[in-house]
Amino acid sequence: MPYPQNVEMATTVEQIIRNNGAIPATIAIIDGKIKIGLESEDLEILATSKDVAKVSRRDLAEVVAMKCVGATTVATTMICAAMAGIQFFVTGGIGGVHKGAEHTMDISADLEELSKTNVTVICAGAKSILDLPKTMEYLETKGVPVIGYQTNELPAFFTRESGVKLTSSVETPERLADIHLTKQQLNLEGGIVVANPIPYEHALSKAYIEAIINEAVVEAENQGIKGKDATPFLLGKIVEKTNGKSLAANIKLVENNAALGAKIAVAVNKLL
Repeated sequence: MPYPQNVEMATTVEQIIRNNGAIPATIAIIDGKIKIGLESEDLEILATSKDVAKVSRRDLAEVVAMKCVGATTVATTMICAAMAGIQFFVTGGIGGVHKGAEHTMDISADLEELSKTNVTVICAGAKSILDLPKTMEYLETKGVPVIGYQTNELPAFFTRESGVKLTSSVETPERLADIHLTKQQLNLEGGIVVANPIPYEHALSKAYIEAIINEAVVEAENQGIKGKDATPFLLGKIVEKTNGKSLAANIKLVENNAALGAKIAVAVNKLL
């Protein structure tokens, strides 16, 4: 996300969480330190530094040891949150199985982390650029619950529709709190994915965004862009091709997730 929208969104999201009764703690690596909760100057460093590393599980030790600045993926944010005793994590969308993974084996480390780290992740589904049916199959194999919030269909980030049906759906934050606590009591390892669709008024149409994603995927293939560089490239191309509509949608879906995540955290606290 470009500057200054990235700082504005982070600040707004933190305030939304406070307004809903919870305490925000934005996570990043700043000069080799894992920071759980960022000061305004930390946000500026993260948003404006030219050499911000994308930090997944395999990169964490190196980035900390080399005293670098890093933005944490879903996987690494889960690791850091668990270290700090934080049980809920709000993001835009999780990573997953990339299109063509049967040839490239390009599968996000987020999925493995969800299978073993006990953090509930509130998101707008998996990113639209991914192979969503294969992503769901992977999560099912790993025993990760994917629970729709007021939906029976996996949301696809920018759009509410993916064509992938969910086996579990709830209507209230309180029911999600019950499931979260029961999973803990059963000592079941791994996280929970709460799939929260982007609000209707901010959603892009499925056909519109799919056509743009397909164009961006072809460009990435032609330029040989793959691995950890693929997602930032594709999301950047989508912003360009939608004339900023996807960026506006991205911001709104994160804000929506922040409100729900805070409500779930508050509901859990009331049950303790």
